[in-house]
Amino acid sequence: MNGYLLLKSLHILAVVIFLGNITTGVFWKAHADRTGDPAIIAHTMHGIIRSDRWFTIPGVLLIILFGVWNAMNAGLPIWGTPWIRWSVILFGISGFSFAFIGPLQEKLYRVALAATDGTWDKARYDQLSRAWAFWGVVGLVTPLAALFVMVLKPGG
Repeated sequence: MNGYLLLKSLHILAVVIFLGNITTGVFWKAHADRTGDPAIIAHTMHGIIRSDRWFTIPGVLLIILFGVWNAMNAGLPIWGTPWIRWSVILFGISGFSFAFIGPLQEKLYRVALAATDGTWDKARYDQLSRAWAFWGVVGLVTPLAALFVMVLKPGG
């Protein structure tokens, strides 16, 4: 296997890990929220936070590393190749959204955890959850769009 295909395979593996983790995070949060049980919600939020540390953040770093490395090896200018440029922009928007999602996850966890002692501030949890959902959609849709741009390579 040549270097280009190896790097491309590693880049795709990192994308799968990254997208898989953020997609399942959305699923598990919705699943926990439907129970209405603060203990289950706290446990789930703690798991999402940990999985971000183990999969999402390393996935981001590996996507960037292998993507840039592969583009350089293939002689493709990052900003001069439209499909790479737009993928980087979309991925950057996703990263920007994570600047909001990360702290929101910690707050959601703390609110749900505090409820285990009998003080459930449901209104606060719902307010934070709506913000998490907004930034979560941004954080999920933009890298999915980047995936399609990378595969379809519009503009050449």
